[in-house]
Amino acid sequence: MDKQILILRGDGIGPEIMDQAIRVLQTIGDTFGHSFHLTDGLIGGAAIDEAGTPLPEATIEKAKSSDAVLLGAVGGPKWDQNPSDLRPERGLLGIRKALDLYANLRPVKGFKTLTDASPLKREVIEGSDLLIVRELTGGLYFGRPSERREDGHVVVDTLHYTKTEMTRIIKKAFESAQLRSKKLTSVDKANVLESSKMWREIVEEESKNYPDVTVEHVLVDACAMKLITSPTAFDTIVTENMFGDILSDEASVLTGSLGMLPSASLSESGVGLYEPAHGSAPDIAGENIANPIAMILSTAMMLRHSFHLDAEATAIECAVEQAINNGYHTKDLQVSIGTCLSTTDMTNQIIKHIMKE
Repeated sequence: MDKQILILRGDGIGPEIMDQAIRVLQTIGDTFGHSFHLTDGLIGGAAIDEAGTPLPEATIEKAKSSDAVLLGAVGGPKWDQNPSDLRPERGLLGIRKALDLYANLRPVKGFKTLTDASPLKREVIEGSDLLIVRELTGGLYFGRPSERREDGHVVVDTLHYTKTEMTRIIKKAFESAQLRSKKLTSVDKANVLESSKMWREIVEEESKNYPDVTVEHVLVDACAMKLITSPTAFDTIVTENMFGDILSDEASVLTGSLGMLPSASLSESGVGLYEPAHGSAPDIAGENIANPIAMILSTAMMLRHSFHLDAEATAIECAVEQAINNGYHTKDLQVSIGTCLSTTDMTNQIIKHIMKE
């Protein structure tokens, strides 16, 4: 199989974790007989510095002509004082919109060996295995107007959704739930927001098309509490953009680190984008201590969702689990047992297990 992949290294630890993901991808290619052709592009702060914009048109063109996109991370204090249109995060929002990446899938699965890395009690988080399906191209992050008025004394942000935007992500969530334990939790704020009332109505409408899926509605504040106190109560969660952003980061405490969480951003028929759920961590950039696992598992999601290479994706996931079960981890995982490795050496362990497959 020959596939064209756009590599967006980004900022902070983005380039160094991307280097490790590429090493894993090359190992998969050599082991399973695939050719992955890589092209580099600019996004985020690196793009601002070189091209004067967080998302050059050339990057969009390269993405649209690729089979998939791998993204490291964007952002950093260097650009914090920039105007809003010249912030690195605008590149991330822009590419999502340009590629119509409406569905963000974030699996959250803890590893038994790393249970003690979480600040939560072992008996609370053991067995946690959930998928957060987040709408990615609508809501507060994209609504207009979004501005300051009356000499800065008034601010307006707009939460805007169409029924079509809500329906397609809700359908994706039902389809995802069917592949798991057939339980779907829809998260909203229907006791306050008109958008959430419409959201809940659509979930009820669509549930008739998926009679095998059990549906429950939970308000976002109650979900935030229950995600910490009883995470095993959830399997598939679907919600709008901002709620999903917050809840998926909160769910990182179940694994002990954001460095363990991959994500996939999918369109209806075009290219998919794959990235770790964590940020650019500029404070540790260049120290070779960043956790590469989220980036590596995001690569596995690319193989599965964009290329339909299930065996290859499973090989990566099993190799990650074997390395962790052997006691290897990076500095972000605060565990007292095992061996703490550098970014490069952690990847070496994962590659070693892939080659044994």
